[in-house]
Amino acid sequence: MMVEDDIGLQKQMRWSFDRYNVIFAQDRESALALLRRHEPVVVTLDLGLPPDPDGTSEGFATLEQIVALAPDTKVIVLTGQNDRGNALKAVGSGAYDFFAKPFEADILGLVIDRAFRLADLERENRLLQQRQAGDTPLDGLLTRDPGMQKLCRQIEKLAPTTATVLLNGESGTGKELFARALHQLSPRKDKRFVAINCAAIPETLLESELFGHEKGAFTGAVKQTPGKIEVADGGTLFLDEIGDLPQSLQAKLLRFLQERVIERIGGRSEIPVDVRVICATHRNLRERIAEGAFREDLFYRLAEMIVAIPPLRERTGDATLLAHAFVQRFAQQNGRGKLTLRDDALAAIEHHPWPGNVRELENCIKRAVIMADGSTIGAEDLGLQAVDDDTAALNLRVVRDECEKQAVIKVMSRVEGNVARAAELLGVSRPTLYDMLNRFGLR
Repeated sequence: MMVEDDIGLQKQMRWSFDRYNVIFAQDRESALALLRRHEPVVVTLDLGLPPDPDGTSEGFATLEQIVALAPDTKVIVLTGQNDRGNALKAVGSGAYDFFAKPFEADILGLVIDRAFRLADLERENRLLQQRQAGDTPLDGLLTRDPGMQKLCRQIEKLAPTTATVLLNGESGTGKELFARALHQLSPRKDKRFVAINCAAIPETLLESELFGHEKGAFTGAVKQTPGKIEVADGGTLFLDEIGDLPQSLQAKLLRFLQERVIERIGGRSEIPVDVRVICATHRNLRERIAEGAFREDLFYRLAEMIVAIPPLRERTGDATLLAHAFVQRFAQQNGRGKLTLRDDALAAIEHHPWPGNVRELENCIKRAVIMADGSTIGAEDLGLQAVDDDTAALNLRVVRDECEKQAVIKVMSRVEGNVARAAELLGVSRPTLYDMLNRFGLR
């Protein structure tokens, strides 16, 4: 972006830098609007801007706002030949470099090229730092959905605490992955992580599994055996499918959570246990409480913090992102070489509701990798119904126009048609807003 109010100079710059996609701004308002919309990597900024073309106040104000809004953008300030003081002040205010006017296009072009290269290097460096610093248990989670990324930050905040966490989500959404992340990111990471599925063990055995038993406590109890709670002492106990815990054990679990002591079956002494409890369920526990199948007091003990994990169908873009990753993993494991997903397969993946969530998707891709002929995987290989993919919905111009239209409608409604206020909220000039209103047929 070039911020320059001289029309003749604009034409010269457009001709001199035709190898770039150049956009022009004439003043601070239009510069900030274009900055928000296009996010240019490099900006050249003339300090003499209206309404103070002979001074520098408006130019410095524009520089200050650009640096605040887009700190990674490289701003090259254009100054007069004998304006070294303002040039140094501009660099001190956050400008990348300065260049004297009138300029030689070839030399200014070298400065601009260098600014682009530096911006690329800084971006690569940030990515490398993120990868190195991101070596956490949550690296096993692939997502580009903003809601899931927010959930990951929530998990990172909860992990160092002692709060009992209830993970709520459909089957296959990754509840155990989050539970292990809570453990690995906590001060208890060097101790045991003990998991037990409350729905997978018969009621008659579950009490012994949880609390342990003494020798001779019942037929077949040939030795003293500590339960899962005791084994997890100092670490983390993960109670999966807690919504299916039999009522006969709910009172005993509640007492443990209150007192932090257990008694083995057949035992008479209380054993103190220091353990962090994490629970998970796919059921609605409030409905279970209303049905009389789950104790309300136990629910409030378990649900000090509730983390709701969204299903795969609500995570924008994650199904195809995960599908590509699974194809690479299973192709490597099964010696299939390079395999790719065809467009019909990707469209089918995007439209499938995935009731089994990530686990269903993983099994579907694994089967397709093994059974597919050739180097591509289609919707038929996945066992999914082919759909008509609306490629127009992927056209950025169409998507941008629709988003802009909806934003204009929303803002104009909010400000009751006040064009000046609407332009300010949208970050565009009033002439630009009038053009948009005409383009979208809005009055």
